[in-house]
Amino acid sequence: MELFSFYNVENLFLPDPKPVHPLDPTRSGLRNWDEKRYRNKLYKISHVFQLMKEENGVLPFMIGLSEVSGRKVLEDLVEMEPFNSEYGIIHYNSMDERKVDVAMLYDKSKVEVIDSETITFFFEITNKNTKYYDTTRDVLYSKVKYKGEIINVFIAHLPSKREKDVNKPKRTFILNEIQQRIMNIVHADKEHVVLCGDFNENPDDENLVKILYDNNQEKVLINPFQELFLTRNYSTFHYKSGLLYDQIILSKSLFDNNVLNFQSAQVFNVENISSRTRNFEGRPFRTYAGTRYLGGYSDHFPVFVKFKEKT
Repeated sequence: MELFSFYNVENLFLPDPKPVHPLDPTRSGLRNWDEKRYRNKLYKISHVFQLMKEENGVLPFMIGLSEVSGRKVLEDLVEMEPFNSEYGIIHYNSMDERKVDVAMLYDKSKVEVIDSETITFFFEITNKNTKYYDTTRDVLYSKVKYKGEIINVFIAHLPSKREKDVNKPKRTFILNEIQQRIMNIVHADKEHVVLCGDFNENPDDENLVKILYDNNQEKVLINPFQELFLTRNYSTFHYKSGLLYDQIILSKSLFDNNVLNFQSAQVFNVENISSRTRNFEGRPFRTYAGTRYLGGYSDHFPVFVKFKEKT
């Protein structure tokens, strides 16, 4: 059995240097983000995967992450239990205005990285100089080998819903671009695909339904989180609304395969990482609520899919 996981870890930044003046803005944008809080955050994130291992018997062999700032935070994370420096890192700095990126961790004893790159998007160009481009978080692409099988992994953190969802056209554009890449891989290369991330859309939204089909309206991807959403399994919340923005979408080849055969999907919402407050029962225990430090894990639950070898 193997697990593939995705986790939006909510603002994993290095500690801020002490400000010269009390009102100076911080690099992280977080209030009083010091070494102690940073170390607690690292412990909390690593503890999530320890709990996942205890429940399922194995650590995920690949992990997609979002809202990480720079490679150093990932290096600090994989040194901790349960990773114990046995996990490799795929990460590139993006041009996101908040300096948060996506990344992948992988079990070096199981996964061989063949290639990786970022897919960068520019919007609303107001000047030929790139510093005036409107950029967003990159999509991370990795081609890996596991037990002789080639898997193409896309990890995304799409532009957020805000201000009457002005970012929807950007999400649509990005997903259309990724869809074309995926269709080439599935049809021309006959290889497996995993698309995961925080899509800032639910599984039943138009963009995430459309991406499952090729230009001939043949279904080539399957989203097991559609069923979880229908049964009110949520990975994050906005006011009173439950949302399943965090998803893992798979090529159909991973549902009938000898080495990696889809078994189940899950929102990992165990009690340990859930809110301690009665009013927010069943929601993620987050690190900050606005500027107020809570000391929790993240404002998202991780998600994972479980594979088994075909018998």
